[in-house]
Amino acid sequence: MPYTDIDFNKKSVLITGGAGFIGSNLAFYFQKNYPTCKVVVFDKFRSTQTFSNRNLMSFGHFKNLLGFKGEVISGDINSKEDIEKLKKYKFDYIFHEAAISDTTVSDQTLMIQTNVNAFKALLDLALEMNADMIYASSAATYGDSDKFSIGYESPNNVYGFSKLMMDNLAAKYIENSPIRIVGLRYFNVYGEREFFKDKTASMVLQFGLQLLKGESAKLFEGSDKIQRDFIYIEDVIGANIKACKAKKSGVYNVGTGKARSFQDIVDVLKNELKIQREDIYIPNPFIGQYQFFTEADISLTQEFLEYEPRFSLEEGIRAYIPEIKRIYNNG
Repeated sequence: MPYTDIDFNKKSVLITGGAGFIGSNLAFYFQKNYPTCKVVVFDKFRSTQTFSNRNLMSFGHFKNLLGFKGEVISGDINSKEDIEKLKKYKFDYIFHEAAISDTTVSDQTLMIQTNVNAFKALLDLALEMNADMIYASSAATYGDSDKFSIGYESPNNVYGFSKLMMDNLAAKYIENSPIRIVGLRYFNVYGEREFFKDKTASMVLQFGLQLLKGESAKLFEGSDKIQRDFIYIEDVIGANIKACKAKKSGVYNVGTGKARSFQDIVDVLKNELKIQREDIYIPNPFIGQYQFFTEADISLTQEFLEYEPRFSLEEGIRAYIPEIKRIYNNG
């Protein structure tokens, strides 16, 4: 469904990280609702390269784009030559989703280079083209803060720090910028096309597959008290589209505004899958790097983006169940 009265059929859109989870969903949103919109996907795509934690360096996967009819460019946002390729186009909107999004990556140099320095090059590109910039920030900027409102940031890992530095950089550009620049602090996103994130895919998917495989859901000890703001992918896409008409440039939270526990996820999945099985509780190895509570303050998002989440946790999981079953059945 269209989320705005902007006629994107007459526009040109760049999506960095467009073969990833959120980027590919954006690409198909435009294709479905605005068939004559020119959509260009720019993505590094996955290879065998891994970080020191053995996780893949890129989650972009061609299968996320099966059925996509737009243009695809293989490129790295860290490469000046690859960014230069984009200058032959004239974009109206840039959706910047490409990043190192793995919160367990410890390579600080690469994290800052990829998430912050490359962002500056893309902001310069947006200014040159007079294209509005909508970019992915993160709730990780809040870290151990007990308040999830702009101005209460306290990141506890380099990923959260890098996203905060992106927001600070964007703020400098906003001061004298003729373009709209909007950062979206995603909370815990789940939904279709996240499968290729592998171990960093949402616990909604991971718990769902555990249950379908006949296993017990494996939760961290105290999971009934570990609460996050879980947001379904369709609401995230809605926020991106609404950001194109934001009344004011800036950074906005994208969540439901309601914290739910990991135990809630398992309980909802069991109910939807009609599976009853005892859960297994294991020690949490990420204490010190782990957010035990997040709940987005979406008051500014509601005011300036006219954003309202449509999916509760129950509704989001219910909508996601057919895809979780498809993934399980296809191995």
